[in-house]
Amino acid sequence: MESIYFVGVDVGTGSARAAIVSSNGKLINMATCPIKTFNPRPNFFEQSSDDIWSAVCNVVKTVTKDVSEEKIKGIGFDATCSLVALDEHGRPVTVSPTGNDEQNVILWMDHRAEAESAFINSTKDEMLRYVGGKISLEMETPKMLWMKKNMPTSWLRAKMLFDLPDFLTWRATRSQSRSLCSLVCKWNYKAGPDGNNGWNAEFFNKIGLSDLSEDNWRKIGTHVKPPGDPVALGLTAEAANELGLSPKTPVGTSIIDAHAGGLGMIGCSVPGVPNNFSSRLSLICGTSTCHMAISDKEITVDGVWGPYYSVMIPRFWLSEGGQSATGKLLDHIINSHPATASIMHQLTGLPHRHIQQYLSDLLISLAKKNSHQDVAFLTRNIHVWPDFHGNRSPLADVKLRGMISGLSLSSDQEDLAVLYLATIQALAYGTRHIIEALTLSGHNIETVLICGGLSQNPLFVHTQADVVGLPVLIPHERESVLLGAAILGACAAGVFPSVQDAIREMGGTANLIAPNALSKRYHQQKYEVFKKMVQDQKTYASAMDHVLV
Repeated sequence: MESIYFVGVDVGTGSARAAIVSSNGKLINMATCPIKTFNPRPNFFEQSSDDIWSAVCNVVKTVTKDVSEEKIKGIGFDATCSLVALDEHGRPVTVSPTGNDEQNVILWMDHRAEAESAFINSTKDEMLRYVGGKISLEMETPKMLWMKKNMPTSWLRAKMLFDLPDFLTWRATRSQSRSLCSLVCKWNYKAGPDGNNGWNAEFFNKIGLSDLSEDNWRKIGTHVKPPGDPVALGLTAEAANELGLSPKTPVGTSIIDAHAGGLGMIGCSVPGVPNNFSSRLSLICGTSTCHMAISDKEITVDGVWGPYYSVMIPRFWLSEGGQSATGKLLDHIINSHPATASIMHQLTGLPHRHIQQYLSDLLISLAKKNSHQDVAFLTRNIHVWPDFHGNRSPLADVKLRGMISGLSLSSDQEDLAVLYLATIQALAYGTRHIIEALTLSGHNIETVLICGGLSQNPLFVHTQADVVGLPVLIPHERESVLLGAAILGACAAGVFPSVQDAIREMGGTANLIAPNALSKRYHQQKYEVFKKMVQDQKTYASAMDHVLV
C-alpha cells in the first residue's frame, strides 16, 4: 500500500507545532515556532490570533515541504482552551486593557475572571454539575462575562467568539462550526446520550449573558460537530496556499490540546497490560497537567471537570482533573533558586544536558552519600504543597497557594536538588489526590499513561508510579498530542471506520514503568503530610479573615 500521511497541528501555551504522521501512527517530521504572550497586568495573559495563525502556517509548511501534496490526506488541529474575539469580518477585537486589537486572545491561564467565576458558582445552577460543581475561571463563560462587564465596546464589536481550536478550523475552512469538545468542556454547552444537545438559555439568562442567544447563538456557535468530523469541504484555496497544502484537503473538527494527548495515547499497548480505555488515566503534562479518565457511564466527581459526553471518544464520558502548574512550577523552583546560576555556568558548552538531568544525577550521588536505598528518602524533612497557581482538582480552589516546609539557610546545589525532588513528589501526590477522588466516585483506575515534556523526565515518571502505586505507560511515540491531532485528520479523511479504530491503529506501543514497593510506606507518610498542609493553609486563611486591614 502506498504511504499516506496526515498533518497534526498543536498550538500550546508558548508555541505552535506541526508534525507529519503516517497511517500507523509514526511521526515522520516535526517543526516548532514560538508564539507571543502579552502580560499587561498581573494574572492577565493574552495572545494574538494573527500571530498564532502565522506560526501555524510556518510549521505546517516546514514539515510538509518534502512530502508531495497528494500523499497528505487530512489535517487536524488542537490548541489550548483560550478565548478568541473577532469582528463580523473576521478581524481581531481587543480583549486587553491596552486596547490593542492585536491582543485578541485571553489565554487559558489568565485569571482575570475570578469575580465572575465566583458569581456564576453562587447561582448553584444545575449546569455546574458538569464542571465538578464549580466553574473554573480558566473556562470561557467567566471570561465572556468579564469581557461584557469590563470591555463593553469590544463585547459589542465581537461578532464571533471562538475557542482557540475552533478558531484554527475556521481560519482553515471559514466554517463557523464548533467542536463538541470545546463547547462542552469550556463553554457550558450541554450534550448527552439522549441527543438533546444545545445551549441552555435559562443558564445564560441567569448569569447575565442572555444576548448570546441572539441569531440562534451565532456568536458562540450554531453548528456543533464531534471531534474528527469533516469541517466544510476542507481547506479553502487561501488557507491551502498559506499552509502549503492542496485545496479541499480534509480538515477534522478540532479538539483541546490535552484531549488530543488523551486521544493520541489511550490506545497504546504493552504485552500483558489490559487495553481497556475506561481503566486508564491519561496525564498530559506540559505547563500544566490534565488528568483524563473515561467511562461508559456518567460519573460525577466533586472538584473534577465533567462528566463530558463524547468530547474525546464517541459515546464515552470524560472526567477531567488537572494541576494548573506543573512544568511551570518546576521551572519556577529552579529559576528562583540561588544555586541555579552556578549550575548553568557548569553546563555552558553542554547544550544537550538539561539542568533537570543535572539535578537528577546529583540526587543519585546524594542518596549514595547518605546510604539511602532510594533517592525519594532525601526529602524526609522538606514538604511542598504545589498549588502556586491555585488548585484545579480535586479541591477546585483558585485561592490556594504553594507551601514549602523545612527550609534552611542553605542555598547550595544540593539544597536545590532536594527541593526539586520534593516538588516532583508533591506533583505526584496531587495526582494521587485526584485518583482518590475519581475512585471514590466510581472510576476504576488500573494504569496511568503519561505524555508531554515531563514524560521525558525519568525522575518525574518513576515518582508518579511509586506514589500512585500503579504501572505507568510511556508511549514510544512521545508526541501524543500531535498524534491525536493527526488522528482527527485521518478521521476526517475517512481512512478508518471509526475514531476508536483510528486510536487503536495509530496508538502504537509503550514502555512500562512499574512502581517500586521499597518506598511505598515512605510515600504514604509523606502523602498524609501533604493533605495536612492544605488543611493548615485553610486554617491560616480562616484566622486572617477576622483581621481588619
